[in-house]
Amino acid sequence: MPGSLPPAFQVLVKPAGSRCNLACKYCFYLRKEALYPGGTFRMSEEVLESYIRQLLACQDVPEINLSWQGGEPTLMGLDFYKRSLAYVRKFQRPGQQVTCSLQTNGILLDEAWCSFFKEQGFLVGLSMDGPASFHDAYRVDGGGRGSFDRVRTAWELLQAHGVEVNILCAVHAANVGHPLEVYRFFRDDLQARYLQFIPIVEWTRGGVPASGASAAPVSQPSVSPEPFGRFLVAIFQEWVHHDIGTVFVQAFEAALACWCRLPVGVCVFQEICGSSLVLEHNGDLYSCDHYVEPAHRLGNILETPLGELVFSTRQRQFGLDKRDRLPAACLTCDVRFACHGECPRNHSPGPPGTREDGLNYLCPGYKLFFHHIAAPMRRMVSLLSQGRSPAEIMRM
Repeated sequence: MPGSLPPAFQVLVKPAGSRCNLACKYCFYLRKEALYPGGTFRMSEEVLESYIRQLLACQDVPEINLSWQGGEPTLMGLDFYKRSLAYVRKFQRPGQQVTCSLQTNGILLDEAWCSFFKEQGFLVGLSMDGPASFHDAYRVDGGGRGSFDRVRTAWELLQAHGVEVNILCAVHAANVGHPLEVYRFFRDDLQARYLQFIPIVEWTRGGVPASGASAAPVSQPSVSPEPFGRFLVAIFQEWVHHDIGTVFVQAFEAALACWCRLPVGVCVFQEICGSSLVLEHNGDLYSCDHYVEPAHRLGNILETPLGELVFSTRQRQFGLDKRDRLPAACLTCDVRFACHGECPRNHSPGPPGTREDGLNYLCPGYKLFFHHIAAPMRRMVSLLSQGRSPAEIMRM
């Protein structure tokens, strides 16, 4: 059905809610603790079993992913994830393939965790913001101490056990001006091959900019639009000349898919969103990771089946709003096909009573980036259409 959510959807599960053993200065999710005053912030056995049973029952696709996030999901302890896999084996239907991923700050990882990840084929996302001076600027613990050395140890443990790892690097005020130092650290020092760069944009003044404000009121760690665009451009230039086919950068892979007119696996660049939902520790389901708030609570899976909530009219409308509420400037933009307005949470406010409808805060940066890569992308599309491999493209 046109305008519907795709049959495959992603649920980002927060088994420990917003609880974390770090106190990163730019983390928006720590504040979600206020939604559950007096809560245990530990997923019960009832919710865990019900979630896995319902997820496997309502997904009619060849491969289903169990995705654990936080807060910090390792606070649940290793036995929790062993039990989750036992429920997978209990409810898995013939022919269903189930994969697992976990996003972590790495602080609690040890030999036992890494052995488990390797044995069970987990994809681990490790949060790291570049070399120590950039990482420790904001990724601190409750005592204000930097976490770089502990995260570096976690990386080395994961590598020693042969675990598949993606680096998730937040781009913020401390590292945005040093793109090549950040990229080369990941590529050369860590030998990392899968990278994600996520811009930090945190609205102040109650969470959204004041109407008519002349400058975007964002927090001090937030990136500015043009520097973020230049950050991506500088890394792209390094990547396109040296690393095509050997280093995978999510933003570049997504851009190439857009230029090839193929489905994009990154929700922020999709025309219609709403297929990446969030399950809190108590079974509450929300429309999106960035909309964990009462207005976007769809219901609780102990009361209403997961599939019914995911494919509800409310959630479909949430996804369609991204496309249908784009500002006029987006409708005539020459790189709309690659951006689609990016994430709605980064848009300035529109008319009263509506969701974010104004221009995306990061728009100037994304325009700079997409215009810069347009010619190389067209050439790559042409070469791919001729059957050339990434290695051949690199040599041209």
